[in-house]
Amino acid sequence: MQAKNLKKSLESLVTQKVPTFLWGAPGIGKSSIVKQIAEEKELGFIDLRLALMDPTDLKGIPFYDKESHTALWAAPAFLPREGEGILFLDELNSAAPAVQSSAYQLILDRRVGEYVLPEGWAIVAAGNREGDRGVTYKMPAPLANRFVHFELEVSVDDWREWAYKNVLDSHIIAYISYKNEHLFTFDAKSQQKSFATPRSWAYVHSILQSGVEANLLLDVISGAVGREVAVSFLSFLRVADRLPDIDGILLGELHEQSEGVDVLYALGSGLVSKYLQNPNEKSLENLLDYTLEMQPEFAVMIVQDLQKNGVTMEQSENFKAWVQKFAYLLA
Repeated sequence: MQAKNLKKSLESLVTQKVPTFLWGAPGIGKSSIVKQIAEEKELGFIDLRLALMDPTDLKGIPFYDKESHTALWAAPAFLPREGEGILFLDELNSAAPAVQSSAYQLILDRRVGEYVLPEGWAIVAAGNREGDRGVTYKMPAPLANRFVHFELEVSVDDWREWAYKNVLDSHIIAYISYKNEHLFTFDAKSQQKSFATPRSWAYVHSILQSGVEANLLLDVISGAVGREVAVSFLSFLRVADRLPDIDGILLGELHEQSEGVDVLYALGSGLVSKYLQNPNEKSLENLLDYTLEMQPEFAVMIVQDLQKNGVTMEQSENFKAWVQKFAYLLA
């Protein structure tokens, strides 16, 4: 399931407190989706890495109660006591079988030992697939049956929408638009330590912002996404030297068109990113006017990216002209 549809489904199940499990390869954003839902709904969020726990960490430690003359369990302090939120059990299938067994009762009965999960909290778990080179244990059938299961797919369109909203470097967005296959290059059969994932491209954004010396850039980026992808990406960056002045286009001062597919991908992403940083009516009119003379597929890509990021343009005179010219591509 693509991230956008998964998020919608998960939001509904969280509201109904239905336990859910997200499967997927490493680095594709499973935990980010759950955290985003919690933030948007203003819910509490507790991330428990069960792979780092012992069975008693979840159930608590037994102690002798003098009044009842019985043994009680002291619940761990990290479990929620009140309010509403999402209890996220990450790497559940990487936890030892004994720890997974401790999670049975919490997931199904919403309690473990003396502890009871507050009514306002939902349980969401996640883990890597068994063939993803991670440390995983086969999930017992009784535990698996306690969840509604989803498998997250890697979607370039969903990632691009996320990247614009999170203000990722426009060169990265342009490169992935140009080379879709380099968004995710994980191969379970390969022994390569570095590979491209949505997570590692976020690292590349930080690397570009860090001011690493140019002669070190290849080695540093290779450490995030692998050598082959890093070489290709840095070659693409040289396209930036051939881009027209993006500020001039948004100011309506430049109308010169560019050629070359790689240049147009970089230009399209650069225009969208720059506009979203300071959206205003005049810049939108100038941008739409410029797209009227672009190659059709890139004009459509720019407008669709703007719309996906909440830009309304129905009242624009240039957009009416744009629709008349490119409507055949939207059918």
